[in-house]
Amino acid sequence: MLRLAPVLLVILLVAPILAGLVMALLPAFGYLPALGGESPTLAPWRALFAEPGICRSVAVSLASGLVATAVSLAVVLLYLAAVTGSRLDRWVRRLVSPLLSIPHAAAAFGLAFLIAPSGLIARLASPGLTGWEQPPDLLIVQDPWGLSLIAGLVIKEIPFLLLMSLAALPQLDPERRVAMARSLGYRPTLAWWKVVAPSLYPLIRLPVFAVIAYASSVVDVAMILGPTLPPTLSVSILAWFSDPDLDMRFMASAGAILQLGVTATALAIWWGLERLVARLMGGWIARGGRRQGETGLRIAGKLWILLATAIAFVGIGGLAINSVAGFWRFPDALPGSFTASHWVQALPSLAGPMASTALIAVVSTLLATTLALGALENEQRTGRHPSRALWLLYLPLIVPQIAFLFGLVVVMEQLGTRPTHALIVFGHLLFVLPYVFLSLSEAYRRFDPRWSQLALTLGATRNTLFWRVRLPMLLAPMLTAMAVGLAVSIGQYLPTQLLGAGRVTTVTTEAVSLAAGGNRRVIGVWALVQACLPLAGFIIAIGLPKLLWANRRGMQGVP
Repeated sequence: MLRLAPVLLVILLVAPILAGLVMALLPAFGYLPALGGESPTLAPWRALFAEPGICRSVAVSLASGLVATAVSLAVVLLYLAAVTGSRLDRWVRRLVSPLLSIPHAAAAFGLAFLIAPSGLIARLASPGLTGWEQPPDLLIVQDPWGLSLIAGLVIKEIPFLLLMSLAALPQLDPERRVAMARSLGYRPTLAWWKVVAPSLYPLIRLPVFAVIAYASSVVDVAMILGPTLPPTLSVSILAWFSDPDLDMRFMASAGAILQLGVTATALAIWWGLERLVARLMGGWIARGGRRQGETGLRIAGKLWILLATAIAFVGIGGLAINSVAGFWRFPDALPGSFTASHWVQALPSLAGPMASTALIAVVSTLLATTLALGALENEQRTGRHPSRALWLLYLPLIVPQIAFLFGLVVVMEQLGTRPTHALIVFGHLLFVLPYVFLSLSEAYRRFDPRWSQLALTLGATRNTLFWRVRLPMLLAPMLTAMAVGLAVSIGQYLPTQLLGAGRVTTVTTEAVSLAAGGNRRVIGVWALVQACLPLAGFIIAIGLPKLLWANRRGMQGVP
């Protein structure tokens, strides 16, 4: 049975995506007999390109994917070059998991409450610095250029790329490389850029591609922070798919294929930029320059990571304040009164979505952990490391969700599958499994083989070794991987909305739907609940090993 785990993992990641893409491609050319499409036609594409503002939607989607990824990657590399090994480095590394656990929608709401014309920044600066006695008439949130959308994506993608970089760095022995460069007279930050960064990027290339794909096709963040007239391409596709006129499904399918092309174009442009930057970096490294520019790079590395971290946490603080705010006139920095009435009113309607959220997240995470453990244990027993198949783990993250989920819904409708919690668990599993596997694989593969050899010499079987030695000793990283899986599932909007057909509500779908209402008090309640739910998983992941292994510090997951 253990040998089936890698096969099941590959089938689960590949088959739904291929089926979804095929069933999105056919209606895009007018073929869907269930809706009367009996023969191929280009009518859906003509209708798509006749839509007002379609070119601008494509441009904003493409630009947001590239710019958000470039800024996020630059901030991460600047940080790693400037502060690796320092006290700030240790402090930021402790915050990576909490930052990663904040769902995209909650982070987007927090940023919106922070930068809006009547947000916290404007209130703190008024009237003393700005002279504003009332909110200015400025389109900051949902601006037509997508700048607030890019900012929201950057805040969330920095922790992801940082975590992937921290996982890859031990393979490079960066301390030795930097020490060697410093012996030649290079300053520490410049030494890191010249001898570590060129080797690190190939190791995090697939995560970078995943960020490009997500940022260029995101739906929930775009609904909160993105432009509205016209919206981004992915938001338009969702609107067409949800239209009561079923004929719009043909144009939605064409839009889904167009979104796939937009993401592929973004990846192709990034590939060209990689070649350009590699050539420029090669020339810069060859020219030497042991000190010039080191101060600026070091300051930028500290400043931008602190700014991004502060914005994320202050934004969540803004959600908390709004959730208990009474009357709050502009430009007062704080509400004139505080009240729990918003929570009291929301509690009855919170119970159902919270139960659905917890059920879907727990079941999908347990299934993902079981599959990941099976595949990794089989890898240990057979001695084969499927490194060539690693890109399959990123397939659900690189292919735009809107492109294949739409087709997957069509497949499920053809099979007569009803929108249930089980179907949504299946949809979430596609995205939870890669994160759980990637979070757990490094610790599993670096497990000291001497423990296994010792147990085998004492007569333990392979199964006994797994259950009584390897699993208890890897409890801390396994719980951390499960906490990451819970956070990913809780933050899923599009799989829940499409596969659930709007009949299964979660905290995320309810919070995003409230974005159109503009009631900050109610949004604050729901977004804060959404932000706090994943933290429960990380609290358990950190606390349970310390409780169970109180007398065994090496098994608590602490350095």
